[in-house]
Order: sequence, then C-alpha cells, then structure tokens
Amino acid sequence: MSDSLHSQTAGSGCYSDHAINVGTTEGSIATGIGFCIFRVPQCLFESNQSAFQPNMVPIGPYHHGKPQFQKIQEHKRRFSIDLINRANQGRDKLRHFAEALKPMEEKIRNCYSEALAFDSDELIGMMVLDGCFIIELFCKSYGKLAGHTDPGYDPLLTQPWVLPFLMRDLAKLENQIPWFVLKALFDLTVGSWNESHPSLSKLALSCFNRTFHRPDADAVLTKYSDWEGEHLLNFLRLTINPDSPETKQRPNKHLHLIQPATKLHLAGIKFKRTHCESFMDIKFSNGVLEIPGLRFDDILSSLFLNFIAFEQCHRGSSKHVTAYATFMACLLNTPADVGFLCDRMIIEKYFGTYQQIAHFFSNIGKDVVFDIRRNYLSQVFQDVNAYSEKDWRVRWAGFKNTYFSTRWSLISAVAAFILLVLMTIKSFFAVYAYYRPPS
Repeated sequence: MSDSLHSQTAGSGCYSDHAINVGTTEGSIATGIGFCIFRVPQCLFESNQSAFQPNMVPIGPYHHGKPQFQKIQEHKRRFSIDLINRANQGRDKLRHFAEALKPMEEKIRNCYSEALAFDSDELIGMMVLDGCFIIELFCKSYGKLAGHTDPGYDPLLTQPWVLPFLMRDLAKLENQIPWFVLKALFDLTVGSWNESHPSLSKLALSCFNRTFHRPDADAVLTKYSDWEGEHLLNFLRLTINPDSPETKQRPNKHLHLIQPATKLHLAGIKFKRTHCESFMDIKFSNGVLEIPGLRFDDILSSLFLNFIAFEQCHRGSSKHVTAYATFMACLLNTPADVGFLCDRMIIEKYFGTYQQIAHFFSNIGKDVVFDIRRNYLSQVFQDVNAYSEKDWRVRWAGFKNTYFSTRWSLISAVAAFILLVLMTIKSFFAVYAYYRPPS
C-alpha cells in the first residue's frame, strides 16, 4: 500500500470474469445508469471468498438457483405467506406485488453491474419472493408487531445461531436487491395498514443491531429511522460513517502512512479509548490519539470486507470505511500492536488471536485503491506524523519508556539518582577537605 495513492495495475488480474470493471461502472454512472450492486473484484474475492458468498440464503440474481440453496427457497415462500397473512391480504396478493414491480423492471436491471440472464417474469418473481422474505424476517425479529409470530417458534429461527448467519448473508455485496424494491413491497404490506408501524429502516436496524454490536444502539435507531440506502449493505454502511467529511489535503512532508501502535507509543503518543456513536470517529490532539472501542468478531470482519468492496466499485461512494481500515492496518501491524490496543480496551477481541487480527488488517488493504490526500482521516495522518517525528519528543519518550515504564524501573531510576546525588556530595566534601583541611 503506497503512501499517497495505490491502485491495481491492468495486468494484475484484479478484474477477471468474476468482476465488473470499475472503469465501466464510472462511465455508466456518468450516463445516468446507477450501478450499485456489483460482483466483488477478483483480487478481493480470492483473499476471503466466504466473506462475500452467501452461506445460507441467496438474495437477488447473482446466486439464484444454486442447488445448495434449494431448501431455503421453501422458507422464503413460507415467509411470504406469513407476510401476506400479517397484512390480512389474500394469497393472490403475490401476483399483485409482481404487477406493482413490473414497471420497475428496467430500473431494477440497471442497478446490477452485469446483464441479468432472467426473463421478465423470473426477475420480478425473484424480487417479490426475496423482498417479502427480508421484510417478514425483519418483522419476526422485531417481535413487537400485531399478529407477529414469536421467532422462537418459527422452524427456521428456533436455533440462536441461524439469525446471525442470515443477517450476515443479507449484508454481502453480491447478495442485494435494490432498496426501492423493498420499500415498494413494504408499503404494499405491513406499511399500508398501520401508520404507527416502525419504518422499514427502523425494522432493518433493529434486526441488524441484534447481531452487530453498537455502542449506542438506541441513538442509532433514532437517528437513522428515516434514512434509506441503495440497498441494505449501503444503508448499514451509512449508519456507521462518522460525521467528518472527506477533505483533500495539499502535499505535505508529514502526509504519509503512520507507524504501528507500539512505535507511536515509543514516540510519545498516548492512546485513549473514547465512546462515540461511530467507532470510526478517530481524533488526534495534543499527543493523544482518541479511538472509539472496536468489538472485533466474525460479523464485523465480514461487514468490513463488503463495505470496502462496495466503496471500491461504486464511484460516487465515500471511502470512509476504506480510510478507517487503512488507518487501523497501519496501527495493527504485528500481534504486539494488537495486544497493545487490547490492553487499552480499544480493541475488544471476540474472534481470533492477536496474530489473526493483525493478519486480517494487514490483508484488508491489499489491492485496494486508497488516496491518503483525500479522505476523512487525512488530517489525522498528517498530525500524528508531525507529532511523532519531532526528535526531542522521540528521545524524551524513549527515555521515559526505558526508565519510567513500570513501577520497578521508576524505583530503580530514583534509587540510582539518589545514589548519584550522595556520591556527588561525598566527592565534594572529600575535595573540599583536601584543599581546606580542618585546623
């Protein structure tokens, strides 16, 4: 990863038959065709295939019809019927849903970065079935709606591990359907008969918050209950982005990637855990690097990878998650760096070893385009380097870490200083007595 801008070269094979070329995506946006659902670039896909492919439930066209997902199709149909029954509508409503989505077909196709090999009826039927499944899953998970079925009695949700796996699949880039499809189906069903009903955004956040840890989940629900995204993955990404905007910095000798956490500590920088709405809200002031706590688990690692893949493919997207991941990759270069931040409760380890966490962050930035001059953390990169590169601070910090890092080293240093003072006094009186002997 270079200091200013690193990108994938044309001959590296990053974009193979599995991926859509980013250049094509940019051109399509310029002409008004807003691709927002992509195949993951091959260079990212190969590093961690399980993070990008659905494990339990396929959503949308990219993984539709694969034989390993035949069983879940039965649950999708059952969830769709439950949704219709919840809204007290006849079963033929599925046909009316398809008729409502039919005028959106071209708009739906234009959301995907590759041509879809499905005819009109197949595509619209897929959207209806998958959309109804997602909405009913949110309703069952929310558990406070009139006519709801307790998820503990649902054949699919009886085991606690199922919901986290389902939610992780719903937050994968290749496993998306457009948000406007979900919104249309939501308005035709549960949103049409009860004005006090929670919004689609609130239902989605409530469900994801059960598997994705947030410092202040209630504040997130309040703030984002009326927000929308291009799809579920992007909606989630927007809810973790900090309020800091992307800024473009002028070339500066201090604007480059920072040192690992242990080296910054030796250079005199202090690390402090803070509590913010977004765990990406990093600040630096007066030698103190303030970083919100990060609960690292397998769900968060999957989200990170898919957020970054989306940001890399979508021209109009901010690159906040990419910038955050790059910053953390700089800090967490070795297992010792991970342990250092864990000791300060900045990293909460719920998955993997120190070595695995360091390996995850060191790999997350490979084959990823990152412009250090244009991101929301560019000023932090610059200020941290400017502070840590001053020679007197480095020497003083090294002295403190050598002689005052622990209680025993402090006691030893104080004892040595007292001994030095006593020896100096003794030498002074010996010399004084030599030149001025007592009478």
